[in-house]
Amino acid sequence: MTTHPQIHSATSATMGLEGIVAAETVLSHVDGAAGRLIIRGHDLQDLAGWSFEGLIALLWQDLTPEPLAEDQIRAALGAARVQVFALVDPLLAATKSLSPVEALRLLLSALADESDVPHHVLAVAAVPVFAAAIARHRCGQSPVAPDAALGQAADFLRMLRGTPATAEAVRALDTYLVTVADHGLNASTFTARVIASTKAGLFSSVIGALCALKGPLHGGAPGPVLDMLDAIGEESQIRPWLMQKLARGERLMGFGHRIYRVRDPRADVLKGATAHLRHASNWIGFAEKVEAEALTLLAEKKPLRPIQTNVEFYTALVLEAVGFPPDSFTNVFAAGRMAGWTAHVLEQEANNRLIRPQSRYTGPMPAAA
Repeated sequence: MTTHPQIHSATSATMGLEGIVAAETVLSHVDGAAGRLIIRGHDLQDLAGWSFEGLIALLWQDLTPEPLAEDQIRAALGAARVQVFALVDPLLAATKSLSPVEALRLLLSALADESDVPHHVLAVAAVPVFAAAIARHRCGQSPVAPDAALGQAADFLRMLRGTPATAEAVRALDTYLVTVADHGLNASTFTARVIASTKAGLFSSVIGALCALKGPLHGGAPGPVLDMLDAIGEESQIRPWLMQKLARGERLMGFGHRIYRVRDPRADVLKGATAHLRHASNWIGFAEKVEAEALTLLAEKKPLRPIQTNVEFYTALVLEAVGFPPDSFTNVFAAGRMAGWTAHVLEQEANNRLIRPQSRYTGPMPAAA
C-alpha cells in the first residue's frame, strides 16, 4: 500500500493507549511496577479503615463549591437516597428483560439535570438505592426504602436484605467501597472524562462510565471467580483442576492485571476485610487455599511473567459473604467507583478542554485525478 506522509503522523499509533498520558489529576496514582495505589496523598492500605463518606470527602476536596466534611456527606447522601427512591417503583417494571447493570443504567438515566441536589451527591446516593431494588426485584421482592440516618454501606445492605446488617458486614462493605473508589485513568473513568469534556453534564458522564464498566474486560468479571471455586468443588481437586486449566492455556479468574506486574494492593486490603466474614456457608477459607496453590503453579508455569492475585478475586469473596448475588457485583462495583467518577468529572469541568485525540489513517487514498 502506498504511504502518504501528509496523512500519516510521524508518531505511530499506540494500541490501547498504552503508556499515553491523557490527563493530569490530583485524585489517584497507580504504580503498576511497585504495586502501589495512591489516593490524594494516601496509600490505599492507610485508607482501609476509613468510611466511604470519609473517602468521598477526600476525593471531592477542593472540587465542590463548598467543602464538605465526612458527617456532612453522610447526611447529604442519606437525604439524597430518600429522594431518588421515588424513582424506583415507576421504573422497575421496565427492567424485567434487562441484566442488572442494564437496569442500573436505565434507572440512572431518570436522574434529572434540573435537580436542585448537587449532581455529584445525587449520583453517588442513587447507585445503592437502585442496585438494591434491582437485586430484590429479580428475586420477586419489593424494594426497601432508604434510612437517611444510616451510612451508605449500612443502608445499602439494609435495602438489599430488608434487615439491618451486622457491624462486620458493614465494615467489610465500607472497605470494599473505599478500595474500588478510584483507580487512575481506567476505561470507565476515561470515558467519564471524555464525556464531561463535551460539557454534557455529570449524569451523562457517569452513565457513560457505567456502560464502560459493564464490559468483562473491566468491571464485569468478579462473578466468574465464584464459578471457578464452585467448579473446583473440594480441596483435593484444587491442584489437579488448576493444572488442567493452565495446561489448556486458559486464564485463572482473579489473577493477573493490565497494570500491576506485582500483587494488586487492592487484593491485600480486601483479603483483610474477609477476616471477620469467614463462616461455613461461604468460600473464604477454601478460596485462600485455591489462591495459594494458584500462585505456586503460576510461578512455576510462567516464571518470566509474574501473575498475581487481582482485585476481582477477593471482591467476589467479600460481596458474596455480605449477601450480594453474583449478578449484582458489577452494580456494587459501580456504587464504589461512582465516588471516583464524580470526582474526575468535577476535576475535568474545573479546567476543561475538549478531549479530541487524533487517529492515524491507514485506509486507501482516493485515486489521483
